[in-house]
Amino acid sequence: MPDDLRSPIKHHLVLHRIKPEQSIRRFYNLMIKRDLFGTIRLVRHWGRISTNGQEKAEEFGSEDEAGKALEALAQAMRQQGYRDL
Repeated sequence: MPDDLRSPIKHHLVLHRIKPEQSIRRFYNLMIKRDLFGTIRLVRHWGRISTNGQEKAEEFGSEDEAGKALEALAQAMRQQGYRDL
């Protein structure tokens, strides 16, 4: 796909938090998806590493809104000690 047709928004982000001394091994995935009906969703998937975890999806009116929400959530998770994978 040519670069001018690609979206400037990051569509998938994986964060992790590992602290063996505290037995903390967690992941946090953020992904922007468009479903079959064209609805833009921000899907969050989180939990302990090596488990199925939990998932939540939110609908947005535009890709820009979803991108801003993704960045805000990522920043909040980084402040809690998560790091980009």
